[in-house]
Amino acid sequence: MTQKRPTPPPDSKANKIGNLIVMMLILLFVFMAIWMFRTTNDEPIEFTYDEFMTELVENENVESIRSTPISGDVNQGSFLLEGTLVDGDEFYLDIPTRDLLNNIIDIALGMDIEYSHERGATYTFWNILLILLPIILIILFIGFFMRSSGGSNKAFDFGKSKAQLSKGKTTTFKHVAGLDEEKEEVKELIDFLQNPKKYIKLGARIPKGVLLVGPPGTGKTLLARAVAGEADVPFYSISGSDFVEMFVGVGASRVRDMFKKAKQSAPCIIFVDELDAVGRQRGAGMGGGHDEREQTLNQLLVEMDGFGINSGIIVMAATNRPDILDSALLRPGRFDRQVTIGRPDIKGRKAILRVHARNKKISDDVTFDEIARRTPGFTGADLENLMNEAALLAARENKNAIELEHIDEAVDRVMMGPAKKSRVFTKKERNFIAHHEAGHAVLGLKLDNANVVHKVTIIPRGQAGGYNLMLPEEEEAFLKTRKGLVDQITGLLGGRVAEEIIFDEVSTGAHNDFQRATEIARSMVTEYGMSSLGPIQYEKRSGTPFLGRDYATDKSFSDTVALEIDNEVRKIINESYEQARDVLNENLDLLKQIAETLLEVETLTREEIMEIVETGKLKRLEKKKNDNDKQDNEDKDSATKEDSDKKKEKKESSSKQSKQKDNEEKENKESKGNKDDSDNDNKKEG
Repeated sequence: MTQKRPTPPPDSKANKIGNLIVMMLILLFVFMAIWMFRTTNDEPIEFTYDEFMTELVENENVESIRSTPISGDVNQGSFLLEGTLVDGDEFYLDIPTRDLLNNIIDIALGMDIEYSHERGATYTFWNILLILLPIILIILFIGFFMRSSGGSNKAFDFGKSKAQLSKGKTTTFKHVAGLDEEKEEVKELIDFLQNPKKYIKLGARIPKGVLLVGPPGTGKTLLARAVAGEADVPFYSISGSDFVEMFVGVGASRVRDMFKKAKQSAPCIIFVDELDAVGRQRGAGMGGGHDEREQTLNQLLVEMDGFGINSGIIVMAATNRPDILDSALLRPGRFDRQVTIGRPDIKGRKAILRVHARNKKISDDVTFDEIARRTPGFTGADLENLMNEAALLAARENKNAIELEHIDEAVDRVMMGPAKKSRVFTKKERNFIAHHEAGHAVLGLKLDNANVVHKVTIIPRGQAGGYNLMLPEEEEAFLKTRKGLVDQITGLLGGRVAEEIIFDEVSTGAHNDFQRATEIARSMVTEYGMSSLGPIQYEKRSGTPFLGRDYATDKSFSDTVALEIDNEVRKIINESYEQARDVLNENLDLLKQIAETLLEVETLTREEIMEIVETGKLKRLEKKKNDNDKQDNEDKDSATKEDSDKKKEKKESSSKQSKQKDNEEKENKESKGNKDDSDNDNKKEG
């Protein structure tokens, strides 16, 4: 049965109140110091007895006097005489005996000088409290300041560990997909902490440290959080950068404090994220090493496997740069086990997509198999970002569920950036881009080992005028053949060759293609031994610890061999170029057809490209043309009918006008005839 240790209590809420009190005490102390130590420019004048008598009797320069007994056994019978001169200046002097004071009083009263007497000071409770109050405030200030420094994030907390104790099961193994073998490795640690007798009776020793290694975004920290959620023991997490400060020795102190807290909570797990921030090789770099980081690393080495015994403490760490870690840190006894977390394969990507689709509304026609096939090389973080982008696109279009087109667009956005449909291209640029991308597509179809085109578009994305998604037919996890690499180079050169064949001209669109093709060809010659120079490795990528990445390569060959390497690289490129030319010339009609189709629809998928190859046409484009022709015919018929109606209306209008004109002429004739008859009748009567 696992023994649970009580977790340390959280910081008291009174710390905030204590900080407020400290600030108030500081302000009060400052004001009191100003009040107690302030000085005035008008200080009273100190007289001797003779000087005072001269001012009093001879100069008659005294306006008022005041006497006060001086306290203390030694000063018994002495008085402090204070007063004001005629010009307003104040003075004081000591009178040692009562007789001298009485003499001064008699003279002053005889000269009508104002005289007063004050009682001596008496030390009551309030007088004593007023004297002791500054001392009490100073003591309280120091006490609260020291108390506040004991908190987790207060002053003078440089040497305290910043490791956070994990609480609750927010992440478990069900949130981790595509890492079945890796989960088994860490499950063993949890099982040992919960059932140690099962392993001890066989003489087994649990690894003191487990190092999670892999590219960024593959799920190292996620796996550690899952361990925290599954483990029924305290789980402390800290970043490697939290150890290093500007003060030398602080990191080592934090390491000691972290293991001290862990011992109190043992059995427990400590997780250090980004271990390379503190675990780099000692003494590496220009001008020597980093004293603070090296001291911190030395303390970590001692705590993990030194003279002290840290039984029940398992250290987990994560890094994506194991090549720069100190060898003493990686030896057995410290990090006994390294768990490599690579990029997921198609099966792993499918499982990861299902995990990230749990809280999203996905359309029924979406299959994760095709998405996983289209995303080789994607890490878990990339796939999570992909699903989030698809959800944002669906929400932007006010859809009720994420459809396949949203995921398809999200893949393109993650890989190349958003589509720039508003960018204006000339007709010549569009023709160049369409034939360039069509050249890649044809070679992907006709070469056995070339990457297959899954999608091609002439819509610009990022810095590219067009975009061609070329993926291998089957994922090769470990090996690549020479013919496969040559066909891959040939496929990359297809765009430039297509431009040269169709336009007898070349453009800058193949810049990235050349870069990738040259890199593959040079690796074939200098690293893989796939040339006539033989199976010799001439170059290797060097990990430079103080630079943090591979900025250079180690070269172990002469200038003569360098010339031969350049010739071999050129030979591979030229042979691939000629092969691309031959394939495209043999399939020139297919090249032109795909390019013309691209100019019409702008985007083609793999299925649509295969449809063009098999049938010589694209249903989507044919349907679009038929719809356009039908619409044109309808518009033409409508225009013809409209013209006919207008002619008929015009004819009817003309006939109506002619008839109206005939009627008017007939009426005019009848009217004239009636007038002639009337005139004849008038003549007869006359």
